[in-house]
Amino acid sequence: MTNLILLHHHNEKNFFSGMNEQLSNIGTFQMISEIFRQLGDTTRIRIFWLLCHREECVVNISDILKMSSPAVSHHLRPLRNSGLIVSRREGKEVYYHAADTEQSRLMYNMIEQVMKVTSSN
Repeated sequence: MTNLILLHHHNEKNFFSGMNEQLSNIGTFQMISEIFRQLGDTTRIRIFWLLCHREECVVNISDILKMSSPAVSHHLRPLRNSGLIVSRREGKEVYYHAADTEQSRLMYNMIEQVMKVTSSN
C-alpha cells in the first residue's frame, strides 16, 4: 500500500503515508469490532454499566436485572472475553467488575455520554 495510486487524486500529498500501516493492521480493527459488538446488546450494556459501579456475583446481577442466573452468565462470558470485565473467585462465589483498562473506561464514558444525551431529549 505504500505506492497507492488513487483514481481520484485530490492534491493531498502523503495523505496515506501515516494511514497505510494502521489500515493494514486488521487485527486491531477486529479487536475494536469485538469491543463495539458488546454495544449491540442491551442486556450486556446494562450488566457492564452495573459492573462499572460495583462488584457483583451472578446471583445478585440476576436479581437486580430480573433475569435468570444462566442468562446472566451467558452475557458475562462475552464481556469477559472482550476484556471489558474481570472476575475473582472467593470460595464458591465468583465476583465480576469492570476491568481497569483504557478500553473499559472508554466504553463506560461512551455509555454515560449517550445516557446524558438521550435523557435530555
